Amino acid sequence: MNHLVPIVGNTQWYSPTAAPDVLARHALATSAISSSHFPTTPSQPLTDGFARRLNYLRLSITDFCNFRCEYCLPNGYQGKPPQNELSVTEIATLVRGFAQVGTKKVRITGGEPSIRRDVVDIIKAIKQTQGIETVAMTSNGYKLGKHLADWKKAGLDQINISIDSFDAPTFHKMTGFDMLPQLLKDMDTLLETTDIKLKINSILMAETAFENLMSAIDYVKDRPVTYRFIEFMQTSDNRDLFFAQHAHSDIITDYLLKHGWQTLKRGSSDGPAIEYGHPDYQGRIGMIAPYAAHFCDSCNRLRVSSQGKVHLCLFDQGNYDIRKHLQQDDVAGLVNTLHSFMPIKPAHHQLHDSNSGIMHNLSLIGG
Repeated sequence: MNHLVPIVGNTQWYSPTAAPDVLARHALATSAISSSHFPTTPSQPLTDGFARRLNYLRLSITDFCNFRCEYCLPNGYQGKPPQNELSVTEIATLVRGFAQVGTKKVRITGGEPSIRRDVVDIIKAIKQTQGIETVAMTSNGYKLGKHLADWKKAGLDQINISIDSFDAPTFHKMTGFDMLPQLLKDMDTLLETTDIKLKINSILMAETAFENLMSAIDYVKDRPVTYRFIEFMQTSDNRDLFFAQHAHSDIITDYLLKHGWQTLKRGSSDGPAIEYGHPDYQGRIGMIAPYAAHFCDSCNRLRVSSQGKVHLCLFDQGNYDIRKHLQQDDVAGLVNTLHSFMPIKPAHHQLHDSNSGIMHNLSLIGG
């Protein structure tokens, strides 16, 4: 039986015989963090060992979600509401540090971020940070109608709403909430009264793929909205559903290309979606295909959990605690630590080997 060993600065325990590559990577990070000679300047942008410029931060502000989507939390959030989440002050320090190393875009995620009562203050703190150009949020839309004006006033630039079906009964079945008509109304209000950029996220499921594609194409006909399909990803909690419902991204992209849609150029701070436009449509259709070849080649992001832990990859084997820097308002120390992670950011995920790392479900770090 192997003994388990702790990794300094990490919350996970590892078997040294089972994961020597992980141990080596963590040892390198620990060495770099502890070295007083690590070369960095506040203006030096984060660039990993594969020459990828990291200018995008995905920040989870809570693990809690009130929905119970079948592919993520089919039984709802289990346990007590999360404690000890990053405070607004800690988040402000975090974002200042990331801005100093070239981050231009911050996306607030969860769980469901709108559940936090101080989400307006969080948006405002991020927006007021010098160097941050775009503040985005991913949400289930539960509080969109109630708080849209407040989010806009605080400085929200973009919002992604999760809608896995335009059929109200199916939406109710998938999420546990019978609120699709109101959500669609709130989204139209957003489009009519604000300049917040709206995108819709939908998990690609074999059972509903074609129906959702037809509905999405109809929805974006006269709306400047991007509807993005996300290829269903396997985690340790959804294995059976994954094998029953996984559909390859080609079923979407092949249809689009055969019907006059064209691939659009990506921006430098955009996420991994490939978007398609059509001259007869105001909106776009997007595809996030994590199982596609070279998907990770253009990775431009880091993730931070609501507890202040850095995830170098959504499906990595561990995470790195940076909270001491946030608690001490130590921006310089944070900058050095972020740079020390660059040599160990992995080249790609291991989903093709059915290895989702420590990711049990996507609510833990916001996808």
